[in-house]
Amino acid sequence: MQLIRAIVRPEKSAKVMKALFEAGYVAVTKIPVVGRGKQRGIKVGDITYDELQKDMLMIVVKDEDKDFAVNTILESARTGEKGAFGDGKIFVSPVEEAYTVSRGTKEL
Repeated sequence: MQLIRAIVRPEKSAKVMKALFEAGYVAVTKIPVVGRGKQRGIKVGDITYDELQKDMLMIVVKDEDKDFAVNTILESARTGEKGAFGDGKIFVSPVEEAYTVSRGTKEL
């Protein structure tokens, strides 16, 4: 299994979640986060905003579904045809174990 964490613009998160749902990935965790990437914030006049609002979406997928899920996120989170600075980042990492709390069972 793979954990996919996508940091996306808040105005894109609903579109990403809808695309994931339509692709068959119904279990998604959404967390509002703040931070900055390579752009180091935004400067408006004399004021620099170091921390920008983003949403972090987390899903766990089967190993063989990773590329499809990542591409679904990329296509739905991108601003315009070519994308824009600050559209976000996707991180993928292996999941060693997962458990269902209500049943107390280990997931495969």
